[in-house]
Amino acid sequence: MRTALLQSSGRPGSVAENLKVLDEAAARAARAGARLLVTPEMFLTGYAIGDAVARLAEPADGDLADEVARTAARHGLAVAYGYPERDGAAVYNSAQLVSADGTRLANYRKTHLYGGFERDHFAPGGRPVVQARLHGLTVGLMICYDVEFPENVRAHALAGTDLLLVPTAQMHPFQFVPESLVPVRAFENQMYVAYCNRVGPEGEFEFVGLSVLAGPDGVARARAGRGEELILADADPALLAASRAANPYLADRRPGLYGALA
Repeated sequence: MRTALLQSSGRPGSVAENLKVLDEAAARAARAGARLLVTPEMFLTGYAIGDAVARLAEPADGDLADEVARTAARHGLAVAYGYPERDGAAVYNSAQLVSADGTRLANYRKTHLYGGFERDHFAPGGRPVVQARLHGLTVGLMICYDVEFPENVRAHALAGTDLLLVPTAQMHPFQFVPESLVPVRAFENQMYVAYCNRVGPEGEFEFVGLSVLAGPDGVARARAGRGEELILADADPALLAASRAANPYLADRRPGLYGALA
């Protein structure tokens, strides 16, 4: 499945402009044969926008979701996007996956909040594994800091995730995460990991870009630089099956020894 990663911070604070950026990227991705487009964390609104997060937050089935669904259907590809989700009084840092016909397939709330900014503005999600089927693959959702916890990604591996989508807002000086940690996560869990980052300065942060789609062999199939960019690579079921057959990590686990992890 050809997968496109949109490395961009869009226009922080302007939902309308971000929807335009998304539409243009979806058109480019579709022309290049992509069947899935992934955006960064909090793409629809911006990440470092302070109290505006609460004002711009919408339900998972709100007007913003409808706009993204129309974009997906217009260009004939699935879209996974980051946004602030309102559920009653709570606001979550969320990612939603919609199909190429605009159907909502999965919605995930970030479970591990990073730093005071996120803890001040978001409630933590409580469901670590969220999946959907897409073009013959089991696709999982996660957000940024979540992928840095090996237990989180291993839970996806044990649940059968083939392609893990990770909208992110990774900042300086943590560029080793996309450079080194993400390919290792893909290898040790025998899955594809699509890690899609923001880029450039925003508020107090400097986002490092370096978005990557890593394969189950630990090799980066596509990697972005430090600027705005659309990158594409294939998540190949045949390579995934061969890699899993050759790599015994999951089969050789001894769960009875791991009780201390809980």
